[in-house]
Amino acid sequence: MSTLQQIIKTAENKGYTIDKRPFKLNIIGVRNAKATNQNTFDDQLAYFYYDNNGQLRGKVAVGTTDPSTYWLNNPMNVKGAAVLKSGEYKDAYAIGLHRGQYTALVQVKPVTTIRDNDRNAIINYFAPTTTGLYGINIHRATLNKQNKAVIGQDSAGCQVFRDVADYNEMIDLAKKSRDKYGNKFSYILIDELDEIKFRNTSILFLGLGLVSFSLYYFFKK
Repeated sequence: MSTLQQIIKTAENKGYTIDKRPFKLNIIGVRNAKATNQNTFDDQLAYFYYDNNGQLRGKVAVGTTDPSTYWLNNPMNVKGAAVLKSGEYKDAYAIGLHRGQYTALVQVKPVTTIRDNDRNAIINYFAPTTTGLYGINIHRATLNKQNKAVIGQDSAGCQVFRDVADYNEMIDLAKKSRDKYGNKFSYILIDELDEIKFRNTSILFLGLGLVSFSLYYFFKK
């Protein structure tokens, strides 16, 4: 698991905005590149703020940033299960009610989703994307589950906290942030797979460049 400082540094290196105003809540999700089971909570959800002295306060919690196996096999949308695309979604969330049931951070501005319509347990990150209002909320897992490690039907594409204690702390911080700065929250999603793709692509182009140079040098001789 990455530390809070490492997650923040990665976000800043990508050019994303970290709001350092005192007690302004920041939330960053990290999608696990090594995930092998879409039905377990294996991603990270970081929530944090800076105090009046500029000191970092917050935590990295366990969660999921993907739809579960159930929803991959049985998507709500005819276009496929919603997999939130990595990126920065500024002011896209506000405190509201998740499905009218309990306090959550609900989507209020468009986000981009990958629409996996293969109807199997493996996410297709190369599927078409759509942008809009889909109810991709930030909420908690079902209370009093027999096996809290299993996502089950808790995420059809939402960003979900596994542990209610972490979630409640995040919501409390969100309310304090709202009272000071208004009911707007940004969300950043970092996909570790993006880093792997970038490295692999860089290596590929470097290799092609070396081959081209070698051929050029060979024929020039």
